[in-house]
Amino acid sequence: MIEMIASARTLRQASRHHRHPLKARMHIPERNSFALRGLVFLIAAILLHCVAGAQVSQRPEGSMGEEYTLKLNADLVTLSATVLDHHNALVSGLGKDNFQIYENGVLQTIRNFSHEDIPVTVGILVDNSTSMGPKRDDVIVAALAFARSSNPQDQMFVVNFNEHVSFGLPANIPFTDKRDQLQEALSEIKAMGQTALYDGIAVGLDHLKQANRDKKVLVLISDGGDNASKHSLAQVLSMAKQSSSIIYTIGIFDESDSDQNPGVLNRFARETGGKAYFPASSREIASICEEIAHDIRNQYTLAYVPTIAAQDGSYRTIEVKASAPGHGRLSVRTRPGYSVSSTPSRLASR
Repeated sequence: MIEMIASARTLRQASRHHRHPLKARMHIPERNSFALRGLVFLIAAILLHCVAGAQVSQRPEGSMGEEYTLKLNADLVTLSATVLDHHNALVSGLGKDNFQIYENGVLQTIRNFSHEDIPVTVGILVDNSTSMGPKRDDVIVAALAFARSSNPQDQMFVVNFNEHVSFGLPANIPFTDKRDQLQEALSEIKAMGQTALYDGIAVGLDHLKQANRDKKVLVLISDGGDNASKHSLAQVLSMAKQSSSIIYTIGIFDESDSDQNPGVLNRFARETGGKAYFPASSREIASICEEIAHDIRNQYTLAYVPTIAAQDGSYRTIEVKASAPGHGRLSVRTRPGYSVSSTPSRLASR
């Protein structure tokens, strides 16, 4: 996974200004907002619980310093890769020699390699628009799930969006590993207004730049529609391609929903090495969240210095292959490529 420090527009201050724009204008059935809180509580509980066993790993030789940023004459490209067998099961125990990385079709030399649990920063992005209101009853069962335990090394935050974007946590608490603070961050979730999906993702990506955890993840809960963003889809996709963040999406639809756009959710997941999920019922949400957490914890980290050193602003394709005796055909999920900076490089390791 690569991180090119981009000059993306900072929306954080404006987002905090609208932190509670919903209170005065809100009037929907309480059961709807309760059910959305239930969905997000479940996601938070599963992610915090499943990463609770993670320990701070020793970074591989040649990896980044305390702030995970350095300047290089050539760009060190770092990828997170999920390996699956033909049964779609996670594959562990592979070594550096089991992987091959191709950039623009050219075989690269792997410089750094690791397969360890590492601390995680997770941002939960919640669509609070009117179109999500009728879907709340589908996930009310999730209200029974709470974050029972968390690893002190893990961080979480919440971004709520309708036509406005706001942080769930107070302005002086950018991230939390405390259950009561996370619960408070989710307590104002309500459904009204239009959808600024792209703005919500942009805020989440920008906020992750403050995180000092090795792995950075966004979990997006939405129907994929957008009718109120200041950012365009192309702008936010460009931000995602230059970010280290992995985006997992959970699409909640019904057949009569005219705002649904699963293609957008699929695209953000695919471009960042994540995965899009489209549960048919609320019973699937728990297993989806467990799968996301296990996916994060079982990824391989691969780094290489590209054979093409030019900083020309181009997009470069990436293909990672894996093979090992006794495992049959393996597939690798990672970023399909990255955008090269046209300025002197300054890359983050994850």
